[in-house]
Amino acid sequence: MTAAITRCIGRILSRKTAAMTGLAENGGIHSPWFTAAMTLRTSAPLNAEPKKKKKVDPRREAQMRERLKKRLKKLEKVPPELIPIEDLITPAKCLDETRVRSAPKLSFEESEDRALLLKEWSRYKHKQHLAEMDAIELALKAQKEALDELKAESEELYQAALKPDPLLFPFSHEGPSSTPPISSYEAPDGKYTDVTKVYTQ
Repeated sequence: MTAAITRCIGRILSRKTAAMTGLAENGGIHSPWFTAAMTLRTSAPLNAEPKKKKKVDPRREAQMRERLKKRLKKLEKVPPELIPIEDLITPAKCLDETRVRSAPKLSFEESEDRALLLKEWSRYKHKQHLAEMDAIELALKAQKEALDELKAESEELYQAALKPDPLLFPFSHEGPSSTPPISSYEAPDGKYTDVTKVYTQ
């Protein structure tokens, strides 16, 4: 039933639109919904007059130049203000002499224990140093004996053994590149706020 109603409404609307278009072509109807392309009009161009330049008085220009010259002379007389180096300025709170940290007071037993501990530590480090020096002397003595035996066996192998080994400490180094820094590169350590003071003179 709904399909039949929609068909009837569609037929009625199609007939009305056909009749309206026929009237519009004959010029019998003037509706904003049915305007022919030939009836379109444009507005006339507005002839705007360009703004006239203001006439500048040469006397005023000369006065302005003189004023600027006077200001420049005054600025030249004043010595330039030096930019302070904040790294070399000691903060005021550090100059306060009342802020003195007093050393902690130790008892007699505690001071004696610390002195004995310091002596034991110095003895331990002295023994460790002597052991290291003995190990180095033994290694150098063994190396010298091995080189003497190798020299007696073959002179070529002895000379090859004296040459430094480049693979013992592999090291490669590249100098700084001459290319400018990439502006869109984001550093991996994150963003930071630049708080550098800019001084204008």
